[in-house]
Amino acid sequence: MVMWVFGYGSLIWKPGFNYDDRLVGFIKGYRRVFYQGSTDHRGTPEFPGRTATLEPAEGEVCWGMAYKITKKEDQEVALTEPAASAPAVSGVLVYIGSPDKKLNENYLGPASVEEIASQIAHAEGPSGHNRDYLFQLDKALGLLGCEDKHVSDIAKEVRRILSEEEVTIS
Repeated sequence: MVMWVFGYGSLIWKPGFNYDDRLVGFIKGYRRVFYQGSTDHRGTPEFPGRTATLEPAEGEVCWGMAYKITKKEDQEVALTEPAASAPAVSGVLVYIGSPDKKLNENYLGPASVEEIASQIAHAEGPSGHNRDYLFQLDKALGLLGCEDKHVSDIAKEVRRILSEEEVTIS
C-alpha cells in the first residue's frame, strides 16, 4: 500500500522518516499560518513557540513537499516544477491543527505579524529555537521557488527584532 504525506512546515526540509519519492506540490484552498503553538519542540508550556498549520483560504494555495511512503527501502527523489497546475498525486494525507481549543489545546490563533514574530524570536524548546524553524522554512520555500508572504514577512520581522536586541546588548 502506498501513502502520500504532504508537509508544509518542517517536513519540507527535515522529513524525519524514510520515503520512496517526493514531489514539490501544493494544496488548493488553504494557506500556511503560524497559529499552532509548540510546547514540546519549539517552545515550552510556559512560553509556547509558533509553528505552521493550515487554514481554509479561498483562492489560495500552500506550497510544500509530498512524500511517498511504502515498504520499499529506495529513496529516489523526483521533483515537479512549482509552475505546474495539474495534480501529480491526489488523496494525500495532511495534518491540520484544529482551531477548536477543545480538540487542540495548543492552538494559539491569529495575531499580528509583530506579535507572532516576537513570540517566535524568543521561544525555545527541546528541538531548538523557534526562529530556526521559521528561518529554515523561509529558506526551504525560497529554494523551491515557492514564495509565501506570511512566512517571509514574519522572518523579516524576527530578523529585525533580533538585530535590535543585538544592538541593545552590545
